[in-house]
Amino acid sequence: MAQSDAPASQRTITVSGEGEASAEPDRANVRFAIVSRAETAEAARSQNADAAQSAMNAVRALDIEEGDIQMQSLTLQPQRRYNRQTGETEELGYEATRRIRVEVSDLDRLPELIASVVEQGANRLDGVQYDIEDRTAIRNEALQKAAESARGKAELLASTLGASLGPVQQIREQQYSAPQPRMSVSLDAMAVKSSEAGGEPEAFAAGRITVEATVQVTFELR
Repeated sequence: MAQSDAPASQRTITVSGEGEASAEPDRANVRFAIVSRAETAEAARSQNADAAQSAMNAVRALDIEEGDIQMQSLTLQPQRRYNRQTGETEELGYEATRRIRVEVSDLDRLPELIASVVEQGANRLDGVQYDIEDRTAIRNEALQKAAESARGKAELLASTLGASLGPVQQIREQQYSAPQPRMSVSLDAMAVKSSEAGGEPEAFAAGRITVEATVQVTFELR
């Protein structure tokens, strides 16, 4: 009888592991807008330009680098309203909107920044988004914990069924996510908060940014 030299089918176990790590943010993106209305397009544009210049100068006065200040968009459009009684459209003038983004690397300056731009012409806050400049360390920590979780699951299942783990056969990173905390409040409320805080950063506590990772690992079974 012929005998086969092919090895027996290898036994394996495949498990998933989850891990997370968190850290305090060290920077923030502040988005605000200047909205101006006037009877003519030129008047709306001019008023908006003056208010925007004042707001941006207030930002520069806080030693924010020029590269961290960006005008994202400028719109100028007519304002109209339909009159149901007359059946006609009424011309209400023009509205100019200028959106600006400021990146803040010193979060202690955030209350002062908000108060300054409000005082100097900004009248809409589009949001404050916190972030971490270097996510490598926190991402690696989450991946490490996910890998440890996978091994722990595999060891538990193998020992329960009378087996032991062999070498790792395959590793796959299945998921990685890092949602960013976002503060969304009205500009008026933020200005009041800045005033009451007296510049104290605790009034703008950003919480922590949490990174989540999931890996799938295949081990040989012995």
